Amino acid sequence: MPRPVIRSRSSLALDNLRAAVVLIVIAVHSLVAYVEWIPPRAPGLNVVPYGWRAFPIVDSHRWFGFDLFCAWPDVYLISLMFLLSGLFVWPSLRRKQSWGFVRDRLLRLGVPFVFGVVVLIPVALYPVYLVATDEPSIAEYVRQYLALPFVPNGPLWFLWELLVLNFVAAGIYWSAPDAYKILGRWSSALGKRPGLYFAVLLAASAVAYVPLALAFTPWAWTDSGPFSMQLCRPLLYAVYFFAGIGIGVEGIETGLLAADGALARRWLVCLVGAIASLFLWMGVTYFTLNGPVPLIVEIVSDLSFVLACASGSFFIIAVCLRFTSSKPSPAISSLSNNAYTLYLFHYDFVVWLQFALLSSALYVVIKGAVVFVCSALLSWGAALAFQRASFGARLIGMTPPTASLAGSKGLYARLRHFVSQ
Repeated sequence: MPRPVIRSRSSLALDNLRAAVVLIVIAVHSLVAYVEWIPPRAPGLNVVPYGWRAFPIVDSHRWFGFDLFCAWPDVYLISLMFLLSGLFVWPSLRRKQSWGFVRDRLLRLGVPFVFGVVVLIPVALYPVYLVATDEPSIAEYVRQYLALPFVPNGPLWFLWELLVLNFVAAGIYWSAPDAYKILGRWSSALGKRPGLYFAVLLAASAVAYVPLALAFTPWAWTDSGPFSMQLCRPLLYAVYFFAGIGIGVEGIETGLLAADGALARRWLVCLVGAIASLFLWMGVTYFTLNGPVPLIVEIVSDLSFVLACASGSFFIIAVCLRFTSSKPSPAISSLSNNAYTLYLFHYDFVVWLQFALLSSALYVVIKGAVVFVCSALLSWGAALAFQRASFGARLIGMTPPTASLAGSKGLYARLRHFVSQ
């Protein structure tokens, strides 16, 4: 009988953090159809400026509480996802070397991105077409879809930007491998003093974000084929990605992510800072939405975004380290292990469920809850089923199931082990 794997408290906390992040992603996408702040738009797939990219379905039932909920993750969540993605880059680079690492990432990120753009996103966006027509036709939908001046990618843009950053990381390792050791030493030393680490992260983020936000505004996107990008944020994401690499060099059990470290003990301070910085950003940014404002107001708005981003990330990390690092949960471990696949599939379920509830008279909070819960459960089930197939396992970089594991005895053993934990 194999020995049980003993995991560190920091690893358990990261499992819970990964599960929490994917659930927040699903929640945000589930609720954006019901926010009060949705720019007016004419229904249709080919109507400029293609507002369905942010709001595929627009329900007549709205609630301002959903605006507040969705605004906060929009500030910090993607940056946090890039940080988490960088945590284990260094061990992988050391094990596989540059070219092996690049090949692995192409299979792990590039192939699912292509599959998602070609298969998943067209299925997800069919309701956008249905809303605008009384006589739907798959042929007409395909015609309109192919006539778009870009290739829609929904939330999968994250994968191609992450892939590019992984390529950059491999290039640095190939040309200057000692740079990561230096970054790791700095990160480890700073991680024992979260306040100082926060200040350094804030300064680097401001340098990366503010000039681009002033040049392109915080809202502008660009599209080139299937590659879309928010023009003000790529360098900000790079800062968080390489911050994650730096943390991972010395190991997650020490420094910033130590389960009994200073950051975990200061979770309440992080909460106050996250809430205060969010409302500061919202308050200042409100004035920038009503026409031209003085340059100093734009700078303060952009700096407050950087502050809210770092504060929100620190708070989520601190809470998971403080409260979720002691006891493993089979359900949360399953969510964490399948977080990548949930991210791939959830958008289809979200948009179709929002479309199905358009004519429903349910109270808006109930609508949002139904879409979120059902999307999470259906995505989870789809992820588990997808990985049982050889094609699905290979697509997301998992070991294909063997004949013995695919059999009834193997399935029974897995279920018994899951229930007994």
